[in-house]
Amino acid sequence: MPFSKNALKVLESRYLRRNLKGELAETPDELFMRVAKAVAEAELAWGTHSEAEKWQAIFYESMKNLLFLPNSPTLMNAGTSLNQLSACFVLPIEDNLDSIFTTLKNAAMIQQSGGGTGFNFSQLRPKNDLISVTGGEASGPVSFMKVFNCATEHVKHGGKRRGANMGILKVDHPDIEEFVVSKTDEKALNNFNISVGITDKFMQAVEKDETWELIHPNSKSIIKTIKAKDLWRLIIENAWSSGDPGLVFLDTINAGNPLLPLGKIECTNPCGEVPLLPYESCNLGSINLSKFVEQEGRKNIINFTKLGSTIEMAIRFLDNVIEVNHYLLPQTKTIVTANRKIGLGIMGWADLLIMLELPYDSNEAISLAHQVMKFFKEKSLEASVQLAKERGVFKNWEKSIFYPNIKLRHATRLSIAPTGTISIIADTSSSIEPLFAVAYRRSHVLDGNILSEINPLFIDYLKKNKLYSEGLMDEVKETGYLQHIKQIPAATKNVFKTALEISPDWHLKHQVVFQRYVDNAVSKTINLAETASVSDISEIYLNAWKQKTKGITIFRYNSKNKQVLEKGISSGIQSCKVCIN
Repeated sequence: MPFSKNALKVLESRYLRRNLKGELAETPDELFMRVAKAVAEAELAWGTHSEAEKWQAIFYESMKNLLFLPNSPTLMNAGTSLNQLSACFVLPIEDNLDSIFTTLKNAAMIQQSGGGTGFNFSQLRPKNDLISVTGGEASGPVSFMKVFNCATEHVKHGGKRRGANMGILKVDHPDIEEFVVSKTDEKALNNFNISVGITDKFMQAVEKDETWELIHPNSKSIIKTIKAKDLWRLIIENAWSSGDPGLVFLDTINAGNPLLPLGKIECTNPCGEVPLLPYESCNLGSINLSKFVEQEGRKNIINFTKLGSTIEMAIRFLDNVIEVNHYLLPQTKTIVTANRKIGLGIMGWADLLIMLELPYDSNEAISLAHQVMKFFKEKSLEASVQLAKERGVFKNWEKSIFYPNIKLRHATRLSIAPTGTISIIADTSSSIEPLFAVAYRRSHVLDGNILSEINPLFIDYLKKNKLYSEGLMDEVKETGYLQHIKQIPAATKNVFKTALEISPDWHLKHQVVFQRYVDNAVSKTINLAETASVSDISEIYLNAWKQKTKGITIFRYNSKNKQVLEKGISSGIQSCKVCIN
């Protein structure tokens, strides 16, 4: 399988092994064989060497042909001495220095191995609270977040780049106002995504214009009473100005928690696609939907037979990862092997829609999302049931919502991750996002190096319809979008409509549909035009809660000086907030 120029840059920079001199010591083909062999070794616990070899070949072919790719730590570390294969971790923080700094140490080890870490700081006492042992005053959650941020700054993620964190604070914590404004300065908490832990009770208070009590996390006493709408406005104004904070809807998450007897979920991984219990980690992988389109007569269709077998393979792959994984913390090994949460998702959704000539902002696209994700839900469930027959149910099955009716291998199975770097390797659109632009630049992906890209499907379309010219390409490169170019037909402009040209309502409709079928969560950025108002963001956040998303993130164009994507190749315009795990 030939790789794009940008795919090779990413592979060489991040994934391919090097010798002691720093020279490349591995080809992409050898990388996929290394990963396939390491993951297939799990088969030996239940089957023969020939079975392991069979699955090694299947895993290898699926990755080599870019049908499926696991999360970055698996690609980086499988078959190496490190062998830490998980992308997502949640670590607990209790209200004492021993817990805080033990968690910081654990986070540093995880980030150095390529994992991302999520923390809920809500158990920490508020700023200026009295410390009985010393007689001093507490620093508060935001102060300790700065300590974590500083540590992350100096620990390279997988030895390749700085790590990523999610910081959550509950909406009733006394320091919530300080937390909400903590990223007003772009340099502050630059290694954190932050989200407010929202409850239904708070949202109802906002709707009814009621007061809201801020509660001490330990004594449970009321520290302060404010208007719910005032706090809501502070949240949405800061989201308007910087993209942070996002929201995590804790009650919605726990309504779908398959293991409530083990405790409430209060945190997610850095990008929000996996809600996890303390010390849990999760292995992710994504199927490249653009590889399942075939021509039938004059139109393109999805090969669901091929897709179904790939889903089955991917669930087995991720189950194997749990077996062969090296766990840095004993607590993580205990809970991961007991719950066996995995997260299979997709990439190439926008490319799939383009190949089927369906605009992203169309009812047909939403209907297809229902069809595809219903299929994913059914097939992933079938695969987990089959593995439970072969290998046994997960250890905490009797404590789960599935007991006694459905015998499953995994507590959760599906998750929509951002796929920022693995989608570059696969040369496809990221996750379920629309095209950010037809021509764009990626920065802050490879330590400041810029990757320029023109959508290959657009080039193919121009050549197929005899519209290609250097002059036209120069015009597209300048702005990154098509609406102003007269010689391109209106229908084509609709199919290649970009993220900022699509109404936020359509962005949210996609997220809602995918969440309906996903048992973990969906990581998605709702892109907004620079002219979007604070009230626009309020409406999006309210609708996201009402429509039962598990979290919501927005990004208003040009609201940050440093972003990952830039619209147009020859321009220097900034873009959206995107997780690049």
